[in-house]
Amino acid sequence: MRKALLIVVNTMALVLAAGAAFAAGVAPEVASATASATAIGMAIAAAGCGIGQGLGLKAACEGTARNPEAGGKITVTLILGLAFIESLAIYALVVNLILLFANPLIG
Repeated sequence: MRKALLIVVNTMALVLAAGAAFAAGVAPEVASATASATAIGMAIAAAGCGIGQGLGLKAACEGTARNPEAGGKITVTLILGLAFIESLAIYALVVNLILLFANPLIG
């Protein structure tokens, strides 16, 4: 829990610093709120994807331990599932970068 909190705080600090650097001509309140929202959004997305990947890996290891002959099929399914889960984190990153740098909410 302590490590996760440290990661969230570090992510927020980095995104807030980047948001302030690229927010020329934007009201400070809007830039700060957008930067905070993107940091929190990416932290939630990364945590959710990490939990999903961990649960998937746990189930694959248990399945292989119970039935070693099915290890190849389980591995293929695991890799495919992990790729889908990771794509969710990438989509969240893209949305957060758009919100942070393109600022479509400002008008």
